[in-house]
Amino acid sequence: MPIKLGIVPVTPFEQNCSILVCQETGDAAIVDPGGDIPKILEGVKQMGGTVKKILLTHGHLDHCAAAKDLSEQLHVPIEGPQIDERFWIDQLPEQTERFGFGHAKVFEPDRWLNDGDHVKVGNVDLEVFHCPGHTPGHVVFFDKEDRLALVGDVLFAGSIGRTDFPRGNHADLINAIKTKLWPLGDDVQFVPGHGPMSTFGAERLSNPYVGDNA
Repeated sequence: MPIKLGIVPVTPFEQNCSILVCQETGDAAIVDPGGDIPKILEGVKQMGGTVKKILLTHGHLDHCAAAKDLSEQLHVPIEGPQIDERFWIDQLPEQTERFGFGHAKVFEPDRWLNDGDHVKVGNVDLEVFHCPGHTPGHVVFFDKEDRLALVGDVLFAGSIGRTDFPRGNHADLINAIKTKLWPLGDDVQFVPGHGPMSTFGAERLSNPYVGDNA
């Protein structure tokens, strides 16, 4: 397998910040750094990668509040999410103060991502899927070779993302999961934004919201 995966729970919300390392090149990406920068950097050190970029699934504070500070500290670009997430990123200072996260900087990603785009981490190719519903500009990253998806708050083991936030849409979320994620294959493992990993096949069997019998 050319990719190595590490998961570091961060913030009071126990958000899964993922570290991806291309085993062929040593290039690494940090996915959804919501906070706890020293903890994230310690995870990178233990994995032995050199961070080349930061990837974001969406603009909620527990997934991106530390993105700008980390980008400046490491001198690396931020890629993602989709441009409709500007709605949430612009609110970061207010949201982080409200939830006791300290202060987060508003930022403009170096690259907004769209459905069908590709992101490289060393020699690893990640395909981008725009999966709105939890938030309007949420994206999912998919490594076809390693059968691994990083789905943020779209899908969880036994559940799905909330859609009661501003600009959330339950029907859009269900549609994105069933038409964009399920066709990727039952064998695909996924890292959710919170909680344990699962597979698309397991969720199709038993997830009460998007399972085949739901």
